[in-house]
Amino acid sequence: MHRITGKAGGDSLIEMSPTDSFNDDVNGYHLHVSSSTGSLQPEQSPIDKQQHSKDSVFFRDGVRRIDFVLSYLDDKDGERKQERRKMYEANLVNVGLELETEDKSESDDGKTYFVKIHAPWEVLATYADVLKIKVPFKVNDIPDNGDMPMNWLSTPFRLPEHIMHPEPDYFTAPFDKSKSDFFLIDDKATFFPPSVRNRIVYYILSRCSYFKDECGVKDKKGIKRLLNNCTYTAAFPLHDCRYWTKAKDANCESERYHLHKHWARFFCFYKEQPLNLIRKYYGEKIGIYFAWLGFYTEMLLFAAIVGTLCFVYGFLTFDNNQWSKDICSAEIGGNIVMCPLCDKKCGYWKLNSTCNSSWQSHLFDNVGTVFFAIFMAIWVTLFLEFWKRRQARLEYEWDLVDFEEEQQQLQLRPEYETKCTNRKLNRITQEMEPYLPITSKCARTCLSGATVVLWISLIIACIIGVIAYRLAVYAAFASIMKDNPTTNLQVVGPYITPQLATSVTASCINFVIIMILNLMYERVAVWITDMEIPKTHLEYENKLTVKMFLFQFVNYYSSCFYVAFFKGKFVGYPGNYAYMFGSTLRNEECDPGGCLIELTTQLVIVMTGKQVWGNIQEALVPWMMNWWGSRKARNHPESLYSRWEQDHDLQGFGQLGLFYEYLEMVIQFGFITLFVASFPLAPLLALINNIIEVRVDAWKLTTQFRRPVAAKAHSIGAWEEILNGMAVLSVVTNAFIVAFTSDMIPRLVYMYAYHPEGELNMEGYISNSLSSFNISVIPAENRPDDDENPSWFNSSIDTCRYRDYRYPSGHEKQYSHTMQFWHILAAKLAFIIIMEHVAFLVKFFVAWMIPDVPSDVRARVKRERYLVQEYLHNYEVEKLKIQLSENVHEECNCSPMIYPCLPKHEVLSECL
Repeated sequence: MHRITGKAGGDSLIEMSPTDSFNDDVNGYHLHVSSSTGSLQPEQSPIDKQQHSKDSVFFRDGVRRIDFVLSYLDDKDGERKQERRKMYEANLVNVGLELETEDKSESDDGKTYFVKIHAPWEVLATYADVLKIKVPFKVNDIPDNGDMPMNWLSTPFRLPEHIMHPEPDYFTAPFDKSKSDFFLIDDKATFFPPSVRNRIVYYILSRCSYFKDECGVKDKKGIKRLLNNCTYTAAFPLHDCRYWTKAKDANCESERYHLHKHWARFFCFYKEQPLNLIRKYYGEKIGIYFAWLGFYTEMLLFAAIVGTLCFVYGFLTFDNNQWSKDICSAEIGGNIVMCPLCDKKCGYWKLNSTCNSSWQSHLFDNVGTVFFAIFMAIWVTLFLEFWKRRQARLEYEWDLVDFEEEQQQLQLRPEYETKCTNRKLNRITQEMEPYLPITSKCARTCLSGATVVLWISLIIACIIGVIAYRLAVYAAFASIMKDNPTTNLQVVGPYITPQLATSVTASCINFVIIMILNLMYERVAVWITDMEIPKTHLEYENKLTVKMFLFQFVNYYSSCFYVAFFKGKFVGYPGNYAYMFGSTLRNEECDPGGCLIELTTQLVIVMTGKQVWGNIQEALVPWMMNWWGSRKARNHPESLYSRWEQDHDLQGFGQLGLFYEYLEMVIQFGFITLFVASFPLAPLLALINNIIEVRVDAWKLTTQFRRPVAAKAHSIGAWEEILNGMAVLSVVTNAFIVAFTSDMIPRLVYMYAYHPEGELNMEGYISNSLSSFNISVIPAENRPDDDENPSWFNSSIDTCRYRDYRYPSGHEKQYSHTMQFWHILAAKLAFIIIMEHVAFLVKFFVAWMIPDVPSDVRARVKRERYLVQEYLHNYEVEKLKIQLSENVHEECNCSPMIYPCLPKHEVLSECL
């Protein structure tokens, strides 16, 4: 006979004989309830599985809810595992949890046992008190004045009220078991939602020992260690129903179905996210991620609009582009002979061959570029400041204002306990705990740092390899395309140049290298972090975050940094070229169209390729793995495929599941902020990607992954500091891009200081920006081979032009920099200083003007704290009155003369 706790009639015990049963039409179960404490064993009479409902999230009795599921395989050589499981489950029963085991014969593969866990009210109330879980005690009476003017315009984007706000708004306070009647408890069975229930059960699982207490082995505990040593194969809470249909059981909330219908489908991309329902179902940590991702996507809309307008401005001013007209004209660009761009294999060429790249460059390199760079500096500040306000509002609405890191987050990692054999006294707990000696810690940190430097050096070596590829292949392309045979191709022919071919192929190769290195660095970062043996899970995640971001930062951005700040800056001049590390490969030059168009090409390929590949990988890989894993179950009748088996065949979300989601978005954030001056359409691409990303993440979380254990988080954690750092760095990089990569400053200096006729136009700029060199004094090792020169080149051409500001041959300062070069350099440095100071002043002013916590939220927090104190005081007073009234008819223990005939309120006042 087994005793279980029923939910009918409060918290009473219901006793039934195994022979007593009744049909539960809703769940499809036969209700079996018995009268002694323990779990239902597999050797009991088997239940006809055809009677099971695939929607059921209850024990066989149809009453007790399944809060967690453990699974394991029947291992013939696993006697130690069997002993661990037996002791672990016995200890779980000892702390009040109720277990029920499904025999392997009833599973779809015939090998897996399932242990279902239920937490009764006493356990939930006790640990809710321990974890200080906030629960409602009064309906929120503060009027909501949040209605915006013209609110009807947002009607198409809204979701139904019961989806957006699945629960009424309450004032909440930390649960106190001794004051349970203080809180609004209508039904103890549903008072704690399933997400809170599975969080409490997981807290117990992570602390329960799998050895006898008298053995004195205190570190042998926790479900994580049992999963690591394969004692159990999986541990997970259940989804409440199938995602494509509601649960048949009226007691199931069917929240998964509502999330899939209103959130996870792509055709809901224009709808708001049901954040309250996400938080209720998955917990605050996942809710905060989707709140941040949604807010980031909304803010991208404004950046995308402004960036698109800047691009349109460049397109509309196409005809006013005087320097491109000069390059393309037969009279100017057609008569300017340019010096070879590489040794031996590159011939002389005419400036008008870069006509198309010059026009393309104008789309991104115009006055709008400067405006957009400054705008993005302000946008980043507004995004971070408004997110702080949004986050503060969520903290209040989701009861996270007084949130402290949960004890399970600060709990020692099993790996730390295993590898650290030394023990010392913890002054707080007064218990002996493992610790890592300072010498070992320093040695591991130094080794970790050296490994990080080594692998970053490998990234840089790969980038140098791509640069060498650019130099070598450019010479080959220039030789092959010297007669420009591609001009015969329609539409695309005029656009195919050696520069474009080199840039595109190098960018694609660089992207492939990035993706390969990315897979390697994930394993390296995890290995290095494991080697450091972090003490807690929170410390582990922070260390891994820093390393992974550092690797990804160098991996994704190094090629863009090279093109933006190094290419074409250290070239030299004919007769005195600079070579790459003393090799025979000359440093790359920027063509007269500038390096900005190549930076744009690099950015588009890497950013777009990463986003497309990431979305395909995120959606396709889990789906394929689930499809393969459930291939046997597809041949079974649906009634044989229980809820826990369905969830068991899904992918585990993992402790670092959100980590990779954040990392992906932060890398994208870097693309649209660090290099946005070169590509104003980057925010538009990011916006399109994020609209898809929100729904892909929602779809895979709802349909392809097991339900994660609910966890609390009051912010996005370390990522907020990383975003702040990138925001500051973005101001510097964009200022340098406008100054040194763009041609904006040289054009302005020419227009205002060096135009010969004193008029503000760009006529003559191209000739002014090119220096001349005497062909006859070009060294033999730099001269092109005779068969490499084009047919129009002859001996009458005695000079060639190159991009620089140097005195011509025959001048007393020949080939040294002109005064115009120094004027332009001073203007560039002045622009950087002015732009940075203006941007930072605006950033600090905006940050100062916008408080991190909205005034109405601050007032609500104060009101809630006041009400908690007031209601608790009134509660205690009323309780005391009841006690005093009950003692009126009893004999008073004190002397009657102390309080002769005082009224009841005076007695109460005196007691208080």
